[in-house]
Amino acid sequence: RSNGDQAVFDYTQKFDGATVTADNIEVTEDEIAEAYELVDQKLLEVIRKAKENIRVYHEKQKQYSWFDSSIPGTMLGQKVTALERVGVYVPGGKAVYPSSVLMNVLPAKVAGVDRIVMCTPPGKDGKVYPSTLVAAKEAGVDEIYKVGGAQAIAAMAFGTESVPKVDKIVGPGNIYVALAKKAVFGYVSID
Repeated sequence: RSNGDQAVFDYTQKFDGATVTADNIEVTEDEIAEAYELVDQKLLEVIRKAKENIRVYHEKQKQYSWFDSSIPGTMLGQKVTALERVGVYVPGGKAVYPSSVLMNVLPAKVAGVDRIVMCTPPGKDGKVYPSTLVAAKEAGVDEIYKVGGAQAIAAMAFGTESVPKVDKIVGPGNIYVALAKKAVFGYVSID
């Protein structure tokens, strides 16, 4: 919260062994294109099929605004609006599941969230696992940052020079991620 990007860079070096800077923290379109080259075509087909199934499911859950003025002099109703910016945390390492991306991003897309920000830890080489990037692109993520762990949760909760503050953080993670989400609850909504 106090040291912004520098804290994110330091913790990413310490815990993930990757060098992240303001110049490379955000995943580029070239990195996404490279991920598509590395992902098996059959996996891409499965991701696309799952995306459609998940989207259809969440469409059925969508809530709508309604208003009623049938009683003279009264107005009843509810206004349903989407959040402006949601942060999705996606684990890395041994817990790489493209399904986590889809199941956390698509409900936000269906709800009409304006911007979806994703954080996921890089490998020691500074790259994000290809299937994670492909799933994120297919699901419609707007921004992807190479940062994981508690530092990713803090970055999305408070904002840094590079990572924008979000309105809500969703997604699975280890005990550090879970406790970080608990710690920032109130500054930001969590799942």
